[in-house]
Amino acid sequence: MCDYLLVRFVLFAFIAAVLFGTTGTAQALGPEGFSSISVGSARITIGGAGLAVVALVMWLRNRSALWQPGQPDLRPRTGRTVWVVIIGAVALIGYQPAFFLGTAMNGVAVGTVIAIGSGPIFTGLFEWLLNRRFPGLIWLAATVIAVAGIWLLSEIGEAGGANSTGILLSLTAGVCYAFYALSAKQLLVDGWSPVGSVALIFGAAAIGAVPILLSTDFSWMATASGAVMALWLGIATITIACLFLAYGLKVLAASTVATLGLAEPLTASLLGVFLLHEVLDARSIFGIVLVAIGLVLIGSVRARRRPAPPDPDAPAAPSSQADLTLPASQQTGA
Repeated sequence: MCDYLLVRFVLFAFIAAVLFGTTGTAQALGPEGFSSISVGSARITIGGAGLAVVALVMWLRNRSALWQPGQPDLRPRTGRTVWVVIIGAVALIGYQPAFFLGTAMNGVAVGTVIAIGSGPIFTGLFEWLLNRRFPGLIWLAATVIAVAGIWLLSEIGEAGGANSTGILLSLTAGVCYAFYALSAKQLLVDGWSPVGSVALIFGAAAIGAVPILLSTDFSWMATASGAVMALWLGIATITIACLFLAYGLKVLAASTVATLGLAEPLTASLLGVFLLHEVLDARSIFGIVLVAIGLVLIGSVRARRRPAPPDPDAPAAPSSQADLTLPASQQTGA
């Protein structure tokens, strides 16, 4: 695959992470006195509904738009698809309370760094376990360097006395993200298109999140600032961001995309400085530099081509570097 084609997919995943990184700033600029769980469930409900609408429009315009070219009939894999979607949806729903409760117990800095920092680690480990392929030394080095940068950004070393239950909840959020990333990747491997894969998982998650939203006080959504925040969190950080993420997952390994997702806390830190007027000390600046180095390393990973599986009903295990490649007409390099 040509380098410029690979860079395009790396850029897709990076843009998704940047949009995800605006979540904290959007909440800071929104109304006060609302439940984090209410905001999280509203985010999934709106974003999932947006993805479902996009998928429906595409399907109405082209009945084969939700699956990969050459995969017109996905019925033989229907049973597995249902389970993959359920696992991914449950992971998305479970991420919200685990993340918000973890940060409530140990603070936003500690809770966020544990949840986001553990995400790519769990993804790579699960991918290694499922596919029996080590994600690669570049992935390992990039992950270690970037996580070290996030550790400095959050100043976790000075936190002290962290609540063990809060740590467990934040780690659970990291596990949930890993299960979502791998579920979306499996749908792509099975023949679903990027839009189809995220629409299935987030659509199911949106249905499951509605009862959670209705059980909370969601009156904040009736205010102007609350409505703007809810729409941004749902449409920008879910619908649009997940479309970019899905196209990144089409070529990049799940562990690679998860590590690129470390741009999320980097974005949050920069927005905090320039928009919320927070002050970064030398330690925090060094942390940002480390995250940037990690992103450059992970962006240098080259996708590798895999032979087509002999049995369409049992696709081969994804590669550690690239599970799906572009059509032959678009592949001009090794």
